[in-house]
Amino acid sequence: QVQFAESGGGSVQPGGSLRLSCRASGFVFGNSVMTWYRQAPGMEREWVAAISTGGSLKRYRESVKGRFTISRVKAESTVYLQMNDLKPDDTAVYYCNADLHWNAIGNARYSNWGQGTQVTVSS
Repeated sequence: QVQFAESGGGSVQPGGSLRLSCRASGFVFGNSVMTWYRQAPGMEREWVAAISTGGSLKRYRESVKGRFTISRVKAESTVYLQMNDLKPDDTAVYYCNADLHWNAIGNARYSNWGQGTQVTVSS
């Protein structure tokens, strides 16, 4: 059974930092493109950052470039998202999933999502 367990969210002031973790199970993590998504209240879920199977390629949504860093540890089946200089617009529930293909970022492979982790940025 495919499962995603996100953690690390919280409430921070603008300019603050958080590090999110997502432990995946039930599929071959090492062969999967992994992507962080987020969903703000009343909005569609959107992809935020993606990392290739080996970790050498990374893609970021324009609005988070230079502030967020995605990484992965194969031995832990875990993908991380380091978020710096957080802004109120980053407020959302953050999820991870495996994507279908590197050329199809934003197309999640699995329909069963984790519970997500809430990130709130406000002064």
